[in-house]
Formats: sequence, structure tokens, C-alpha cells
Amino acid sequence: MSFSLVQLVVIGGILAAAVLLGLILQRVFASRLRALTRQTASAWDDILVESLHGVLVLWFVLVGLAVILKFIPLRPDVLKIVQRAIGVVGIVSAVIFASRLARKAIHVYVDRKVEVPTSIFKNSASAAISLVGLLIVLDYLGVPVTSLLTALGVGGLAVALALQDTMSNLFAGLNILMTHNIRPGDYVRMDSGEEGVVCDITWRNTTIRAPEDNLVIVPNVKLGGAIVTNTHLPEEEMGLFVPVTVAFDNDLDKVERVTLEVAREAMAGPGLTVPGFEPKVRVGAYTDLGVRLTVVLRLKEYQDQYPLRHDLLKRLHSRYKAEGIKLASLPPGAVPATKS
Repeated sequence: MSFSLVQLVVIGGILAAAVLLGLILQRVFASRLRALTRQTASAWDDILVESLHGVLVLWFVLVGLAVILKFIPLRPDVLKIVQRAIGVVGIVSAVIFASRLARKAIHVYVDRKVEVPTSIFKNSASAAISLVGLLIVLDYLGVPVTSLLTALGVGGLAVALALQDTMSNLFAGLNILMTHNIRPGDYVRMDSGEEGVVCDITWRNTTIRAPEDNLVIVPNVKLGGAIVTNTHLPEEEMGLFVPVTVAFDNDLDKVERVTLEVAREAMAGPGLTVPGFEPKVRVGAYTDLGVRLTVVLRLKEYQDQYPLRHDLLKRLHSRYKAEGIKLASLPPGAVPATKS
């Protein structure tokens, strides 16, 4: 099958006009919506513009191809193949547009406002839209969808049994997200010993950045069944209790006064503590070594405890030495007790 020069010119002209018209309308449409954005608080105009980027031009190209088929004589069998190909591309482009729209809407209305990780919702929405698009394409091509759905239902049951762990992680992840007990950015400690900042919660696992800057990958089922301490709930501020044991023959009034002065100095340090909080010193217990005191401070967040504890203990050691306050120590020849 060959085309004359006139037919080639017509084909090229129609395609060029379709692409040019698509680009112009995409640009005009985007500029108009952006102008409307300044007048309204809705984010849907931005979502629509970003989702249509590139797809609008493709739709005009498909319309141009449909117009070309009216002018170019083709054999019926070839014409049918080309028409179906155009239809399939149109359906796929619509699926891409719907998937973009769903992902961007989830990002705007879930991630920004509800403050939960959106990857699990985005992936689920994309998978559902893609599945619907696949069924539409198969139906358009004449494939019996009803029998296919029946086969998929039977096969899906077998797959669900084989993927019990995966499905358990999926529903555990959804439960974690919906309860808001663990959120991205929270610092958590698990009863198994892992701790760190939650980076993301996906359909299968939760990623935690440990203090060593390593990534800890925890299956959602394990996280959902673990005893977890979220140091950012109900608020990020937290108390810091630092134990100090001094010898029995010290003047406790002097020890309390000096310790409070040092605690105030530490609290006035580099922006780790809560402004206005008055530190406290409490006698906790008499031990075999001496009198155990507890210094109570208030931090802005969990990770600040390490530099603050370091600074406080250094200051106490130096000040106790200058004031003649003795720290508790083992008698000569004594062996420290060990836990069984």
C-alpha cells in the first residue's frame, strides 16, 4: 500500500496541525487555570493542569489520526486494526490521566493536610485505575471480560492464600496510617530495640532511619504487633531524668544547691531545652554505693537528650570536683554487682 505525494502532505499537515493545536490549547488552558487559581483557594485547577500535561497533545494527535482515516483509503482489515490501535492508545492515555489525577489529589488532600505518607494510597489508586483500564481495553478488543473476571476471582482466591503475609502487611500498614499513632517524622522506639525516625510507610513495610543513619526496614505486621513508644506523641517535648549518685558523707543541701545551679546552666545552653522550665533535683533512694539523686530537665524533642546529658554530666563532674562533693564509688577491693 503506497501513498501519493498529496496524501503524504495531507497526513503530515493534519498531524502537524493537531500537535500545534494541542500545544496551544494546553498552554492557554494552563494559563487560564493559573489565573483562576489566584482567585480561588481550590487546588483542583493546579491538579488538573499538571495531570493534563502532555496527554492533551496526545488526544489531539489521536483526533488528527481519526480525521486522516477519513481522507486516506485503507483496506477494511487494515482500517480496523488502525482504528482499534487508536482506541487502545486513547484508553491508555485516559488511564494515565486518571492515575495522575488520583495521585496528585492524594498528595494534596492527604499528604499535605492529614500528614500521613501517601505512597501506599498512591500505589493502590494507580493499581485500581490500571486494572479498570485493562478491563476496558480487553472489552474494547472483544475479549470476554465476564469469563475473565470469573477466572480472576478463582485465581485471586488462590493468590490471596499464597500472599497471606503480603496482605497482612498491607492491612497492617493501612491500620497504622489511619490510626495516626505512627506518622512520618516521628521518633519511635520498639520493644525489640530498634529506634529512629519514621521515613515512610509503604504497602509492605515501614522504613525507619536509625541514629547511626542506617535504614531499618520493619514489616508492617511486626510494627503493628510491637510495643512502640512514639516520642512525638502527644507532643514532642519530653522530660529527661538523669540519675546521679553521690557519697553518703556529702551535705545533701549543698549537693542539691550545686546540682540545681549546674542544671540551670545546662538548660541555658544551645536551644535544646524548653524555655522557662525550672529544673528539679530529687533524692531518689539510698543505695549500697551512696545517695541517688535524679536531675529533671525538659527537652524539645527526644534526640536532644544525648548532647544535653553529655553537657550536664561534664558540668557536674567539674563543679563537684571544685566544690569538694564526692561521687559514689566502690570500696577498695569490692566487686561491682552484676545482674543475673
